[in-house]
Amino acid sequence: MENRKEFVSTLQELREDNIRKQKRGLHFIVASVFIWVAVLGIHLSSLPVMTKNLFTFCCSTPLVPLAFLFSKILKIDFQNKENPLSGLGLLLSLNQMLYILIAMWVYAVLPEKMLMVYAIIFGAHLLPYGWLYQSKTYYVFSVLIPIMVLVLGIYAPTFFIAVFMLITEIIFCILLVIENSFR
Repeated sequence: MENRKEFVSTLQELREDNIRKQKRGLHFIVASVFIWVAVLGIHLSSLPVMTKNLFTFCCSTPLVPLAFLFSKILKIDFQNKENPLSGLGLLLSLNQMLYILIAMWVYAVLPEKMLMVYAIIFGAHLLPYGWLYQSKTYYVFSVLIPIMVLVLGIYAPTFFIAVFMLITEIIFCILLVIENSFR
């Protein structure tokens, strides 16, 4: 029983270190705001849906460089190499890449619903970060985003999803700043 208590205590210390040094991944969420600005611009354009979807996929490519830039601006330890839980954060992000294959399939089969699926995948991938960063914001948004995007995807024009995601990501950033200030 004592070993279990030590393990839990050590794990909690590692999580606290990650939260403090990485500010709950704020740099990635700030970067995603700019990604969703670009996605919104694409989906407000008169481009054909297949072209919009292709450009939407392309919008994800600058995420890591943007997050790195924002980590410097916000004074966040981008990698926190000393902490093994940082590797877990990377693994959780890479897991999302496997789900993007679903969006690629939708791109070919049902292109008008691709942005909906893409946004649902983005929202759902946030769930384990709630545990990693001990963040209610991540937990709430990991459920809120997929549900709201599904509703919007069924009943509203596609660009409403991009508008919703942009507004949501801005609110997400504000809430993370608030969460981090209580640390």
